[in-house]
Formats: sequence, structure tokens, C-alpha cells
Amino acid sequence: MASSSSTEGDRNYTSVTNFILVGLTDEKELQRILFPIFLGIYLVTLMWNLGLIILIRMDSHLHTPMHLFLSVLSSIDIWYTSSIGPRMLSDFFKKEKTIPFIACATQFFVLSWMGLSECCLLAAMAYDRYVAIGRPLQYSPIMEPGLCRKMVAAALETGFLSSLVLTAPSFNLYYCGPNIVQHFFCDIAQIITLSCSNLFVTQMIIFLVATFVGFGSLLLTLLSYGFIVTSILKISSVKGSIKAFNTCTSHLVVVTLFYGTSLSVYMHPSSSSNHPKKQEKVLSVFYVIIIPMLNPLIYSLRNKDIKEALKRVLKRVIQ
Repeated sequence: MASSSSTEGDRNYTSVTNFILVGLTDEKELQRILFPIFLGIYLVTLMWNLGLIILIRMDSHLHTPMHLFLSVLSSIDIWYTSSIGPRMLSDFFKKEKTIPFIACATQFFVLSWMGLSECCLLAAMAYDRYVAIGRPLQYSPIMEPGLCRKMVAAALETGFLSSLVLTAPSFNLYYCGPNIVQHFFCDIAQIITLSCSNLFVTQMIIFLVATFVGFGSLLLTLLSYGFIVTSILKISSVKGSIKAFNTCTSHLVVVTLFYGTSLSVYMHPSSSSNHPKKQEKVLSVFYVIIIPMLNPLIYSLRNKDIKEALKRVLKRVIQ
């Protein structure tokens, strides 16, 4: 552990200059198996999300609010998984998985920025689906381009400011050692347990941000789906009801996967301890590595407009 001279009273200067990540596993044979798997997942994530962004930009038929939100979601997922993926892959070849203090803070900042922005964006997408189903005749005037851009900007700005509020106090604590993080990335729940400072204020900040941004976004999403269900029940024909429900199925699946896995990790009592269980690491892999790969696939498979756009683009390329 690299260190520099400091006193405990000096909270702005830390004696710990790096952290050591324990990684996913220390079994060599398992590492050899996992590396190509995670490399493949990361490359596929980049390819699918970049492909979806390019497709939406290229095809004018996809210049709609829903597809604008979807392209932003793909951008967020690229940054989200890239904040962890490359370092996690390189750590498979390292005996000691050391990460500098500043790099750890930066990783957490980007991860939380993208994660909290995604919470807000999913809420905006839920509102978009409510307007499309509940007020179809007023959809275009309500979801006009200016409002959509403001909603995207608000989601990213909220994520940025919230992440800043989380990162600054958490990494301004006094760290005097040990510096071993029981995870494969700089998870704030594991990092702050290594601090020698009083954690009350920092834990309150984390709780408030999680409540207002995380749970607030989830509440808005659920509220929108409550209105969606009410609107669907008012549709007289069964065929019309099924068609209306199908327009939001993909988003509902993404919301369930994202919140289901993240809440199962951070709402678990042992997640705040210094020794997370193996299943918690598996769940962490799912929501920071697997879900960003699945999101574009989930939307593409159930979106007729994207399928048609892909056919048109491929036809132009072949000709």
C-alpha cells in the first residue's frame, strides 16, 4: 500500500494512494475461462449499442421520441459498462489488482453518473409510453423534439450532479488502511468501509441520493405504468389492448432487469459489509456488464420499426 505522511485530523489528504481489488475470483483456471467470455460480452455490447445508435441516426423513420431515448440509453450503456469492463479484463492478468485512488474515484463517478442517469431516462421513457398509449392523439404536440431534448438533458444533468454529490464526500474521507476492496470494481459500499472517518454524514448523503434519484425515478416509472394499465383497461377491443401493451413490453423488461438486479444487491443487508457474498458479485456482473449488452437486443427484437430500418440500411449497403 502506497502512502504519504498525513494526520487523521487532515481530512483533505489521504494516506492511501491506491486500492487493491480482489477481483471476481482468484482461481487461475476460472480466470482463463472467464476472460474470453467477458471480452466477448464487452465487444458485443459495444457493437450492438453503437450499431443501434448509428441505425437510429441514419434512418429518418426512427427520428421519434422513443428512438431518441433509446439511442441515449445505448450511449449511457456504453459508458456504463466501459467504466468497468476494460479494467476488469486487464485485471485477469494481474497478480495484484491495484487501482490508483484517483482512478478509483473516477471509475465510481462515471459508473454512478451513468447509472443514475439511466434511472432518470427510464422514467422519461415510461412517461413517453404513457403519452403514446393514454393520449395518442396528443402524442406529437406533447412529446415535441424540444421537450424530449430537455428530458434527456435533465436525466444526464441529474445523474452528473448526483454522482458528484456522492463522489466528493466519499473520496474525501480519511483512508489510513487497509486498502483491499472486496470487489472487482470500486463499489462505494465497499470503499467507505475502509475509511477511518466517521461515516454518518457520507452514509446519509448516499441514502438521500438513492432515495430521491433512484427510488424517485422508480416511483415515477411505476406511476406511469399505473396510468398505462388504466388506459389499456379502457380499450374496448382485446386486440387493441394487446397491441397497446406490446408497445411498452420491451421497456418494462429493461426496467425489471435493471432495478431488480441493482436493488437485490444494494438492499441486501450483507452488501454493506466488507465481505460481499459470491452471489452478490454475480448480480453485480449482471447489472453492470450483462444488462448493457441485453438492452439493445431486447428493444430490437420487439421493435418492428427497428427491424424495418435495419432491412432498409442493409439493402442500401448491398446495392
